Amino acid sequence: MHDNPAHSILENKILTITLTVWAIAQGIKVLLGVIRERRFNFKWFIGTGGMPSSHAAGATALATTCGLQVGFDSVMFALATVFAMVTMFDAQGVRRSAGQQAAILNQILDDMYWKGKIEEDRLMELIGHTPLQVIIGSILGFIFSFLFYKSW
Repeated sequence: MHDNPAHSILENKILTITLTVWAIAQGIKVLLGVIRERRFNFKWFIGTGGMPSSHAAGATALATTCGLQVGFDSVMFALATVFAMVTMFDAQGVRRSAGQQAAILNQILDDMYWKGKIEEDRLMELIGHTPLQVIIGSILGFIFSFLFYKSW
C-alpha cells in the first residue's frame, strides 16, 4: 500500500488496463468516423454509439482482467462479468431503442418546423449500439486486456 493515492491508482492493473482498452476503442471509433465522413468531430471522443462499442470493450476488459488477476472462479470475476453483460445489453437494447425513437421524433420535429409551427433542438440519435458494434467491442476488450495483462 502506498501513501500516495494517485500512485496506488496508477498501479491498479485492472483499472489501468480497463481504461486503456476503453480509450483504444474510443480512438478507433473516432478514426473510423474521420475515414467515413472525411471530417473530424470532437463529439466522437466523448459521445456514445458507433463502431466499436467502447462500453462493451471496457466492460469486457474489466471482466477479463479480473479473471486473470484473481481467477475465473472468483466473486470479483462473476460480478464484473454480470456488469459487462448488463452494460452490453443496455448498450444495444435500451439505448439503441431510445436512439431510434429520437430519430423518429426528430423527423416529426423537422416536419413541424418546415411547416412553420415549431422550432426545437434536435434529440441525440446515436446513443446506442447495434449487436455487431457490441460484439466487436467485446472482442477488442478481451484481446487487448489479455495482451496488456501479459505484458504489464
